[in-house]
Amino acid sequence: MKKKDIKILLVDDEPDILEIVGYNLNNEGYQVLTAENGKQAVKLAAKHQPQLIILDVMMPEMDGIEACEQIRKNPSLSETIITFLTARGEDYSQMAGFDAGADDYITKPIKPKVLVSKVKALLRRLKEDTEKETTLTFGDLVINREEYKIIKDKKEMVLPRREFELLSLLTSKPGKVFKREDILDRVWGNEVVVGGRTIDVHIRKLREKIGDKKFKTVKGVGYKFVE
Repeated sequence: MKKKDIKILLVDDEPDILEIVGYNLNNEGYQVLTAENGKQAVKLAAKHQPQLIILDVMMPEMDGIEACEQIRKNPSLSETIITFLTARGEDYSQMAGFDAGADDYITKPIKPKVLVSKVKALLRRLKEDTEKETTLTFGDLVINREEYKIIKDKKEMVLPRREFELLSLLTSKPGKVFKREDILDRVWGNEVVVGGRTIDVHIRKLREKIGDKKFKTVKGVGYKFVE
């Protein structure tokens, strides 16, 4: 992903921080969005889907911890990197941040150039994760997510788009239970669907083609892929 396509949401109630940090990130070529409190951050994150969120902890209306928790509840933002930028260096504050779903923690004051370097390092994680997930291999099953191609027992298979995207989602994190509502949101998005039964039908078809034992139903919750 090119820099000009990377969106960074900067959240802080101090105008000077927004101006200085935003200026330096803009100079690096990133798209920078700003918010002055947690409520604004949650709305902007949902609307613009940033790759990285830099979030202050102490803010009016909604603090950074609560904002992080709200953002992490949005399935479409599950891959977004969140780092806290705050003057509070106490252990309990850091732990609260990580418990809320943050990926990292930056203590201010911090020099702009150092912050930019930190941002680049955080975004490399995103690049590495994306590269790792391009091709997935599970025994005799190979999934090429970039080419929408499946190879099973050395034979190429063609899956309908939704079946492929469902398989791709479940295999992205083997063993993780994906909730039904998350599956609907991430595979079908805003499209009108019949309901949860739609997932069941697609899972049944995948079981027939990939193997029944590869997909486990967690009653009342959702599904997971078993290696």
